[in-house]
This record gives sequence, C-alpha cells and structure tokens, in this order.
Amino acid sequence: MSGERPFKVLGIQQIAVGALDKMKLRRLWIDTLGLTLSGDFQSERENVDEDIAVAGSGPLKVEVDLMQPLDPDKKPRVNDPALNHVGLWIDDLPAAVAWLEAQGVRFTPGGIRKGASGFDITFIHPKGSDDAPIGGEGVLIELVQAPPEVVDAFSRLAG
Repeated sequence: MSGERPFKVLGIQQIAVGALDKMKLRRLWIDTLGLTLSGDFQSERENVDEDIAVAGSGPLKVEVDLMQPLDPDKKPRVNDPALNHVGLWIDDLPAAVAWLEAQGVRFTPGGIRKGASGFDITFIHPKGSDDAPIGGEGVLIELVQAPPEVVDAFSRLAG
C-alpha cells in the first residue's frame, strides 16, 4: 500500500439482506426482533424494493435493509446471496475512493451517487479484475459518506 490512508472507516452503517419476499424478512427483523421500520426505497436500475429498518437511534444507529427484487428474473439479484452487502461509514468518501482506486480496488459501475438513505455511496465490487485486482472476495461492500454528526459521534463515543 502506498501513502498514508486519507480516510477512516468509522463503523457499520448498514447490512442488507435479501429474499424473494421481503415480508418474510419483516416478520423476523421488525415483528420478531423489534427493529423499527424507518422508510422504503425502490429502484428499477438496481432491481430492488426495500424496507429500511433500524437498530438503535441517533448517529450510531445501524440500518438493516430488507430487500426483494422488483423482477426476480433480472440482475442484480438482491436476494442472491441473501446477505447482499455490508455498508461502512466513511469519513471522506471522495478521498477514500481515489486512494482505494490507486491501490487497485475494483468498484462497481455507477461511481459515487445518492443512496437509498440520502447519503453519498459507492460499492466495492465483490470480485477483483485484471485491472483492479482487489475486490470484496465475494462480498459487496458499500462505502457510505458519513454526515458530520456521525463523524463527530464516532470520534467522541467510539474512540
């Protein structure tokens, strides 16, 4: 690795789980485990119909995105694998992307964009390539720009 890392991974922002029927996910995560439903999101481009549940509150809350495909025959298949992706809070997303690309990290197409919760996001591809050999080794990883209150909370509370 070259150069000092110009960003910090602050903590888990979300996990995303998928199934063909998100109502079964809601039964577990909301009805049984007691997470709070805080919103929903649909995207034809990403082939997703998702409910956003949260554990905890304030700047350290963690989302659990409950996803089903809009069309189960199209890609991406948000239900396969069932643990779709892990989201990480990043204190400086543009700096992180630039540095990680220089290290050979492969990103999915689409670049930095607004995500379902309104934060800027991008994804590390689950697989490396010849041009960018570092990937998530089978795991899709979402990098999420932390808003100032989250950066502050992690610096104060999480050491």
